[in-house]
Amino acid sequence: MTTTNAAPKLILLITTHRVAPGLLSWPAWEALREADRVLAADAGHPQLAAVRQAGVEVTLVERGSAPALARVLTGEGGGVTLWLGSPDGDPGLTDALARLAVEEAGAVPEIELLPGSYDLPGARLLDLVSVMDRLRSPGGCPWDAEQTHASLVKYLVEESFELVEAIEEGDRETLREELGDVLLQVFFHSRIAEEDTDDPFSVDDVAGDIVEKLMYRHPHVFGDVEAAGAAEVEANWEQLKAAEKQRESVLDGVPAGLPALAYAAKLVSRVRRAEFTGVPDAPYELPRELTAQSAGRLLLAVVQRAHDAGVDVDAALRAAARGYRDAVRAAEGLTG
Repeated sequence: MTTTNAAPKLILLITTHRVAPGLLSWPAWEALREADRVLAADAGHPQLAAVRQAGVEVTLVERGSAPALARVLTGEGGGVTLWLGSPDGDPGLTDALARLAVEEAGAVPEIELLPGSYDLPGARLLDLVSVMDRLRSPGGCPWDAEQTHASLVKYLVEESFELVEAIEEGDRETLREELGDVLLQVFFHSRIAEEDTDDPFSVDDVAGDIVEKLMYRHPHVFGDVEAAGAAEVEANWEQLKAAEKQRESVLDGVPAGLPALAYAAKLVSRVRRAEFTGVPDAPYELPRELTAQSAGRLLLAVVQRAHDAGVDVDAALRAAARGYRDAVRAAEGLTG
């Protein structure tokens, strides 16, 4: 549609590269078809091919600096000019247009900012996929390219404990950062796994597997199973998990590599949940002589009592240790 007799207007059409090409809003398609001219600067713009296939003629222009581009876009004469925003957002363009409107009042056409597509929740995860791919690919980061699943284990453990600390100290700013660090480890390992010649898998496979697992183990949400409360949900989860893993012992699947206190707590939790009574509890009294063996039995007894009282013994010990640390620092005349 030709509207050259209409008042001049500049439409800035912004899109996101995180959706498939051609997935634009209806107002965006209307604006593209009705504009007198459609301009773009990037020959590799992800939307360019789809727009041209729809019969919309697009003219490529030199972007140059933001002020120079602003003058090009506002000097196209009458009618409607539509600018197909560059994937990088055309840094400085809106500021340059605003300055031009102040400096040359009346000479700048009406400007409309039109979102043509929107990010869906989780869309920024696609950026992380792209960043990890760049880091691991030729020409990326030499250090990242050398890493393996084994070499990253220590970082995964460190980041996990830093996340735990942020949660227990109620530090939301650090919590957000540490969640990102743990998420990076998942994406890093997944990117490495893509390169395996025998059994490759991607982060999409990882996400797909956990989605299936969550749906399978939540039949009260995604199926027709009834659950009266959290305790019943947990019991159903363990029952489904046991059938899925084909475990023989109530202790199968408890990783022996856990820190000692967490390992003991997990074992006790499994035994209590299974209502297994074949083994008596460890004696809960201070022995006359504290040896490695008697100290271990005493600690196990504390873990058993803590579980029965609903106390997370691992978290409780960390809290006590932090209190001890603070007391020592205070005695030293130190704070923070």
